[in-house]
Amino acid sequence: MIKKLLFAAALMFGTFSAAQAQATFGVRGGANLSTLSGDVNDENMFENKVSFHGGLTLNFPLVEDFVSLQPELLYSRKGFKSSGQEYTNLLLQKRRREGNVSYNYLDLPVLAKINAGPLYFEMGPQLSYLLNVNNETKLYDGNDNLIASTESEKSKDGLSQFEVGYAAGIGFAANNGISLGVRYNGAFTDFVKDAEYMEGDLSNARHSVFMLTLGVRFGN
Repeated sequence: MIKKLLFAAALMFGTFSAAQAQATFGVRGGANLSTLSGDVNDENMFENKVSFHGGLTLNFPLVEDFVSLQPELLYSRKGFKSSGQEYTNLLLQKRRREGNVSYNYLDLPVLAKINAGPLYFEMGPQLSYLLNVNNETKLYDGNDNLIASTESEKSKDGLSQFEVGYAAGIGFAANNGISLGVRYNGAFTDFVKDAEYMEGDLSNARHSVFMLTLGVRFGN
C-alpha cells in the first residue's frame, strides 16, 4: 500500500512538472499541535501534543498568479498526551494512564491556493497513510500500581492504515519564495478500527492537527 501511495505521489508530481513549465518546487516544515476530535470517551484524559511535520511541495499556476494547485507530500507526526487523570473503565475499575502516543503519517494534501497579494488561502482534500506508531504509555490501577506499560510499542494493530481528510490554511508569502502560514488538518474517517483499542476510549476518534508551517519555494 505504501509503495502505491508513493508511486501515485511521484506520478502526480512528475506529471504536473512536465505539464506546467512554470511549476515551482519547494520544501516546508514546522510544528504540529495535535489532539483528538470526534466522539471521544473521557475526553479530559487526552491533551494536546506538540510535534512536527516536513516534506515536499509542488505549485503550478491555474490562473496566472491568482489561483494555483499545490500537491504536497509530508511526514507528519500526530497524536496526544495522556493527562494522568483517573477514570473508570467498562469493568468499573479505577485506572490512570500516563505518557503519550505518536501516530506517524505520510500526508498527501492536494490544495487549491488563492493568492491575494502577500496573503494566501488554501484548501483541499488530504489522504494519509499510517507509517508507524510510538506508544509510550503506562497504565496504573486505583492504588497507583503499575499494571501495564507500552513503552516502545510500535504495533499498528487495531488502527486504520488510511485516513481521508482535508486541510485548510492561511498565510503570508514573500517575493523571495519564503512563506509562513497556519493550517488545520481534519479527518472524515476514524483512525481506530478495533473497538477494544485503548479500552474503547478512541473507538470514534479522529485526528485534529493545527500546523505552523514555514515554506521555501525554488524556481520562478
